[in-house]
Amino acid sequence: MRSVRARAAIGATLVVAVALVAAGLAVLSVLRTNLIDQADLQAEVAAREVAGQLALDTPYADLDLDDEEDHPVQVTDEEGRVVFVSQGLRAVSGTGSSGVSPVPSSSVGATPSPGDDDDDGDDDDGGGSGRPERGEVSSDDPDFSDGTATVDGKQADYRFAAVEATTSAGITLTVHAGAPLAAEQEAVNTVRGAMLTGLPLLLAVVAGVTWLVTRRALRPVEGIRREMAAITASEDLARRVPEPGSRDEIARLARTTNETLTVLEASVERQRRFVADASHELRSPIASLRTQLEVAEAHPELLDLPGAVADTVRLQVLAADLLLLARLDAGEKPGTARIEAGALVREEVSQRTGDRIPVTVEVAEGAAYEVSGSRGQLARVVGNLLDNAQRHAENRITVQVAADGRGVRVEVRDDGAGVPEDERERIFERFVRLDDARSRDDGGAGLGLAIARDVAARHGGTLTVHRAPEGGAAFRLWLPYAAAA
Repeated sequence: MRSVRARAAIGATLVVAVALVAAGLAVLSVLRTNLIDQADLQAEVAAREVAGQLALDTPYADLDLDDEEDHPVQVTDEEGRVVFVSQGLRAVSGTGSSGVSPVPSSSVGATPSPGDDDDDGDDDDGGGSGRPERGEVSSDDPDFSDGTATVDGKQADYRFAAVEATTSAGITLTVHAGAPLAAEQEAVNTVRGAMLTGLPLLLAVVAGVTWLVTRRALRPVEGIRREMAAITASEDLARRVPEPGSRDEIARLARTTNETLTVLEASVERQRRFVADASHELRSPIASLRTQLEVAEAHPELLDLPGAVADTVRLQVLAADLLLLARLDAGEKPGTARIEAGALVREEVSQRTGDRIPVTVEVAEGAAYEVSGSRGQLARVVGNLLDNAQRHAENRITVQVAADGRGVRVEVRDDGAGVPEDERERIFERFVRLDDARSRDDGGAGLGLAIARDVAARHGGTLTVHRAPEGGAAFRLWLPYAAAA
């Protein structure tokens, strides 16, 4: 039961078994009902033929009975006494009569007395008893019943029909005629036996076919499992699981698994490169600081205190950047605080008193550009863009805040050399510097733009670079408006 194939085969077999049993019972019920209806019709026809003869005052001895062995007949009077039975009938049940042997008589009118006949006739004609008129057969539907009869020493099951008839003398007689049920029983038993024989064979075929089909369908899954186990054991994320040529769910599973492996490989490679680059970037300021401290220990008069402080600050900034990237990679949510973008930009610019180039802020008077998120992270984005502009601008830096569709655009422009078009995506990668000749002190660690784009993406926005009208670079930060309260 731990196997999907076994569960599928058992489930399919049970469903088919229930369906076949229900269908078989329905077929048997319909077959039995049809056969009984046929027996009812035969019994009714036989009973009405005899009743019609009795209504015409035909003596019992002259009754014309067709096939007395297959259609035994019993006639009873109003008191339930048997007055006539067909030849060879020795015992009967299911007719409600008080006996089998007929009352001795030679004709229909021999049993009752003349006085009683007149009284009965008056009652039948005007009393409204529901019985047939004199010399007629009841037009009501006959009563049917199941019973047995012994004809010529052989007992069998019969279906009896009871039809009333009234003689011209006013005597009401009930004719019970039977139709054999042997053919019905034989047909039902034959069908039942065929079903009981064929049902296990059919269920075995269903189970086998389901097992084979499921096994064939799940074969690619086993191949995927083996390859995933091999990838886990070897830690080689460059491997891929086999993709079947079909277009079913298993093929889509294989493709999705390979896409997941591709993303996982890229993520692991990015983390490895990040660790290597971070180690390389940390090594330089630490080595420089250690050298200065060792020199100061041996020759206090040669201590370069400003250089040591600069290396410490650089190390502190790099550590803060790495910590922020780690939090972003861990999925830290930006928050839902409502922030006015124009005020945020003015505040960030006002705190930069040591910049070599003054920054011009362009914000429409009275306009409100509210966004939602983390004030600290968005301020970090603006600060990183301004730091980048300060490193590359020649004489002018402009920050413009304006509406842009369903959001706010914060654009930082400079009049520097700009960014080559084929490098406009690469500069957002971590630890990337386009100017290799620039010193590390001036060029930074190459994390500012990467952090800015990650923060923008986590706030539902974008960060792109274009050519500024001034000729330099224009970094456009787009953020959606804050949702209405």
